[in-house]
Amino acid sequence: MRFSRFVGIDWSGARGVRHASVQVAMCAAKGPVRLVVPPGGVWSRTGVLDWLGGFSGDVLVGMDAGFGFAAVPPFLGPARDLWAEVDAVCAGEPDLGGHGFVAHRREAFWMGAADGPRAARAHLRVCERLYAERRLGVPTSNFVLLGASQVGKASLSAMRLLNRLGWAVWPFDPLPRSGPVIAEIYCQAFGRMAGVRGKMRNRDVLAGAMRHFGAEVPDGLGPTFADHVGDALVTAAGLRAIAGQSHWWAPEAMTPEIAVREGWTFGIA
Repeated sequence: MRFSRFVGIDWSGARGVRHASVQVAMCAAKGPVRLVVPPGGVWSRTGVLDWLGGFSGDVLVGMDAGFGFAAVPPFLGPARDLWAEVDAVCAGEPDLGGHGFVAHRREAFWMGAADGPRAARAHLRVCERLYAERRLGVPTSNFVLLGASQVGKASLSAMRLLNRLGWAVWPFDPLPRSGPVIAEIYCQAFGRMAGVRGKMRNRDVLAGAMRHFGAEVPDGLGPTFADHVGDALVTAAGLRAIAGQSHWWAPEAMTPEIAVREGWTFGIA
């Protein structure tokens, strides 16, 4: 394992410029996992982009947002082309917002009964279908933009960040021998690895998950907290624990075409 630092990010696609649901945690190859709190106490998405841009060296970042769409029309090309399109269409939106892309590609998204049957547009990527088939969880399509569990708008804002960050993005790019790498993750997948189902809002539940990955809950964290905090912490700890295991980097079902078009969620193999 070449990485010396690990960052877990719980992300948001909500409107606005400050987001309590955006949480960041970090750890070194050894030592405690800690929350990273920005000046002012609440992250903006551009603040996260700027913070990441200040990194150098071998850091692995996991962000809880989709980095690609299922390979269905009109999303059949390389995902990097999609990121550039989203960023261009939404250039006028503050704080890496991606809402304008929904209107731009309105025919692709499902926002309620007026769009017809949900299943007709709720396409899943290969990695998401695999996750469901193994009964590890119930993934939500990035094309579904209705309901509390929708992740599509968070994915659109993440694509804008990726387009601007200039890092290697796994698995869309070859894994470089050195330097920073960012990957899509699913926070609850790390919870499942640790035997936790549901949200990690309780110190005792989070402590069990952290211990599974050889880490402890940071000092100063209260008995209860927002699930976004638990998600970021367990992601940083989980990344550190599994990054040196080669099978996560080469999922059997991930073909080169899937890697470039749809991407994959690190931690599903």
